Amino acid sequence: MNSKNTVKSKEDIAYIESALTRESWKIFQIMAEFVDGFENLACIKPSVSIFGSARTDTDHPYYKKAEKIARLLSDAGFSVVSGGGPGIMEAANKGAYAGKSSSIGLNIQLPHEQTTNEYQDISLNFRHFFTRKVMFLKYATAYIVLPGGFGTLDEMAEILTLVQTGKTRKIPIILIDSEFWSGLIDWFKNTLAKEGAINESDLDLIKIIDDPQEAVNAIFEYYRSRTFEPSAEEKERMLQL
Repeated sequence: MNSKNTVKSKEDIAYIESALTRESWKIFQIMAEFVDGFENLACIKPSVSIFGSARTDTDHPYYKKAEKIARLLSDAGFSVVSGGGPGIMEAANKGAYAGKSSSIGLNIQLPHEQTTNEYQDISLNFRHFFTRKVMFLKYATAYIVLPGGFGTLDEMAEILTLVQTGKTRKIPIILIDSEFWSGLIDWFKNTLAKEGAINESDLDLIKIIDDPQEAVNAIFEYYRSRTFEPSAEEKERMLQL
């Protein structure tokens, strides 16, 4: 007999109904995360999202560089958004917290590794990575990516994909520390672009900068001929994120 036509037992049916009920109620939890994020972050513009490893020690040069970048951004009038955890995320929040503008942490509940840092003016908690990702980019004026692991690469790939495909507006995407990122960028050029998986022009979406002040200057330079606020067309596009 075709397995697709097999009659399910009462136990199977009861389990499926229970699972569907639980999944349906999950929708409201997801909605709540979106609403909470929109309500708390709509007023923080302009903002810069900063990414990097949760495993970076406080005495590491990457930590100190992230803290300095965030402080410069905060004093320049940018709210700073990080993942709210330890390592580079803590450094970003710490630098912003000491500055003039808001320090925001988008915390995620994980089985291990993620603990909320203490340097947050606005602290939001998420269960789902995908709702958290929307909040990282929804109001971002720029992305700054410091050295990190899979999570950092995931966030970087997300914004590159959304800009490349036109699902969101083009913003500065700045990678900090050329030595760390050079191997990946070479692979982008010599493998992805060569194989036609991306266009050569897609590489222009990325800037690699080593100096904290130069990173801040690059953001201001990008917006020298336009406002930080999205245009009407960009706002409409970003509603479809």
